[in-house]
Amino acid sequence: MEVIEGSTLCNSQEIPFKTTDGAVQAQRRGGYDAVRYNATKHGILSKLAVLAHEDHDEFGGLLVALVDEHQPAGMTEQHLVEELAAIIWRKRRVLLAEGARINDGLKSVLRSTTTLIPAAAPFQSELSGEHVDLPRLLNATAERIAELQQEAELDLAATRKAAAILAKGGPNGYEKARRALLPGSRDWWDVQVSEEEYPSTVEGLAEFIRESLEPLCVGMVQQVRHVAAIKAQTLGSGLQAHRLENLNRYETHLDRKFERTLAMLLKLKELRGA
Repeated sequence: MEVIEGSTLCNSQEIPFKTTDGAVQAQRRGGYDAVRYNATKHGILSKLAVLAHEDHDEFGGLLVALVDEHQPAGMTEQHLVEELAAIIWRKRRVLLAEGARINDGLKSVLRSTTTLIPAAAPFQSELSGEHVDLPRLLNATAERIAELQQEAELDLAATRKAAAILAKGGPNGYEKARRALLPGSRDWWDVQVSEEEYPSTVEGLAEFIRESLEPLCVGMVQQVRHVAAIKAQTLGSGLQAHRLENLNRYETHLDRKFERTLAMLLKLKELRGA
């Protein structure tokens, strides 16, 4: 069976079908095919089930498939088949609404990285949500995660090497320690000096590494190591199951309505065949 190309649902339109051998046999029995075209005429449910902004052709295809499956005979069976289509269509809306609410929840938790990320691995005291692009981290591929982990560990190693140089002392200790930092960390240090946050001395650089740079590097290493836990925490927090309770109750109502409608349809078909 197929819908004529370019057709859309309207108040009086019918969805035509190709005649099949099975349908001819049904017509000889005075059954489904005798009212085949009536079964596809859209009644009050079809007029109201599909909203103006929704895909009428998609609903038409759903209705055609159900008519083809159940082959209704008479107005009562036709109505029950149309009601099945409307219930399925409304369940589709429930899933759309559920997805929209979950996305809203995810959007809200992404603004709370300072509490979200530490909660992902509560026994990791170094794990913080500072200086992290959470959406980018969660969307990273496995290969990119491996690269980020390597970069974070190299940055931490270079930072600790610079701190060791400063602790050892000796001539040109400051310059040697500064050169030991990776370019990104070195640039951050230079900005701190230019803004007069720290003096460009051994003591200033050591304090910067101890108070800011090393804790950040340790945190970055922990963040990359716990990407799976952070992702699970984000999705779980964004779910906000309490916001879905009404939708779940409505979906249960539709399931029960579908079961009752299908049972009535099958009973009518059974009685007709008796």
